[in-house]
Amino acid sequence: MKKVIPVIVAIVLIIIIGAAGFGAMLLEKYSYSKERADLEEYFGIEGENDVPIILHDERIEEHAKIFDDKCYFDIATVHKYFNDRFYEDKAAQLLVYAMPEGLWTVDIGTTAFTDLGADFEAVGKVLDYAVSRYEDGVLYIEADFVQQYSDFTYELFTEPNRMQIYTEGVERQTAPIIKDTQVRYQGGIKSDILTEVSEGDNVVILEEMENWTKVKTQDSIIGYVENKRLGEQTTETLAPPPNNMPSDYKANTRDHKINLGFHGIYGVDGNDTLESVVAQTKGLNVISPTWFSVTDNEGAFSSYASTDYVERAHAMGLEVWALIGNVNEESANVDMYELLSRTSSRWNLIRNLIATAKEYQLDGINIDFENISLDAGEPFIQFIREISVPCRKYGIVLSVDNYVPMDHTDHYDRAEQGVVADYVIVMGYDEHYNGSKEAGSVASIGFVEKGIENTVAQVPANKVINALPFYTRIWETKGTGVQSQAVGMEMAQEYVANHDIAIRWDETTCQNYGEFQSGEGFCQVWLEDADSIRVKLNIMEKYEIGGVAAWRLGFETPDVWNVIEDYMNGT
Repeated sequence: MKKVIPVIVAIVLIIIIGAAGFGAMLLEKYSYSKERADLEEYFGIEGENDVPIILHDERIEEHAKIFDDKCYFDIATVHKYFNDRFYEDKAAQLLVYAMPEGLWTVDIGTTAFTDLGADFEAVGKVLDYAVSRYEDGVLYIEADFVQQYSDFTYELFTEPNRMQIYTEGVERQTAPIIKDTQVRYQGGIKSDILTEVSEGDNVVILEEMENWTKVKTQDSIIGYVENKRLGEQTTETLAPPPNNMPSDYKANTRDHKINLGFHGIYGVDGNDTLESVVAQTKGLNVISPTWFSVTDNEGAFSSYASTDYVERAHAMGLEVWALIGNVNEESANVDMYELLSRTSSRWNLIRNLIATAKEYQLDGINIDFENISLDAGEPFIQFIREISVPCRKYGIVLSVDNYVPMDHTDHYDRAEQGVVADYVIVMGYDEHYNGSKEAGSVASIGFVEKGIENTVAQVPANKVINALPFYTRIWETKGTGVQSQAVGMEMAQEYVANHDIAIRWDETTCQNYGEFQSGEGFCQVWLEDADSIRVKLNIMEKYEIGGVAAWRLGFETPDVWNVIEDYMNGT
């Protein structure tokens, strides 16, 4: 018996030790981790002045910064999320903003603020602090200052730094915490603790799972809470932020369709051709003489403007929207980025254009700046914003010429043009042009319709004008080489007749097409004529756009005006 007792004791001890070990395993498996996450690491904070941003319910890659106890955004973040109308003039170290009826500038890094009216007459002010500053070559703008002109709300939290931003009103699900608990990094009891929440706290429901729910706390920490700690969900509506972004851009559009003809004038004598180029027109109500060309990087331009021309045009019932361009020989040495990126040269050009428009009693200004490089896109649209201010004040119609929308011309920002300008003119031609690698139509119906469709997707239809080509290209292919010449409608018809070309209607392009084999090459022609113009006008009627334009007067045959007149009359 004495020998049995030690065996029993040993067995009991083994059982106890085993049970203890098993219990420890169970405790380890089912107990809640008390490890706390490093919130600075969780938010990706780099330095004591770094401020992560929670936009609505997601952390974004951009961060704000704290300088001198104030919160700042870099300008790229401002443009991307809040307001792309803040313009940085790096050379002059100016921050510029164009509003509907005036402009202001801020000297970056100082408290100097200049308020300018529509005539760019400066009134200096002093701010309480520098609302903009450079840090490591990057422009930062103070958050409250950005908010004065933008539609968003924000709340700043500390320990660690973070910022909650809303740019629109939202409807969301919330639920109360019914027992003190933890918000964890992931859904699981072994996941690190992000923060504590107490009974009665409300959290925003982001994503529900079987046992855990992804939530956002009242101080904008996003993590996971056990479902059993959440009460009944309710729907909460978060009001939209105040409308701080200036939007009262009153358009000087007409209450009728525009029928505009571009009048090519390449010298003072060109003004004498007014009567001859409009003689056969029907329904024409606007003429755009090509009077002005930029000539240097400081904002100077050449001019063939004539008071007599304007008076004669007005006597015919025509408005005069004078064109300023950058494609003539006079503009060959102009660097459009240099001209438009610098506030001094932009304003010099604007002041002189407006003074000229007032001097000659012009009804409008047409901006025809072509081949704008990608880096000049932002300065270009800033120029359009700024010139719209005095145009709006003095009732001068502002129209802007644009290519048919393509990915490589997105920097023309047609949507913004549609806000600040009166008319956005689509140059519905040059689908194939001198230098194209293959022969083709100047303006097939698919090309034209796509141009209109993509433009009205960004610009109010009543502000869109589609420009038609009054010219045709005659193509000749020799081996692998292709060349063409642009000719007016009458000359194109003479070419067809002289070469006895059989013409047929091409349903793909909706144009009369002809071809022939010459001794030297293969010749092709896609005719612009009354037939092709009629189909294009039907498409324009379909989209209910603001009117028609034509490049250029004098290239057309008289029968074209019959179909344009029908379009103007809605027949």
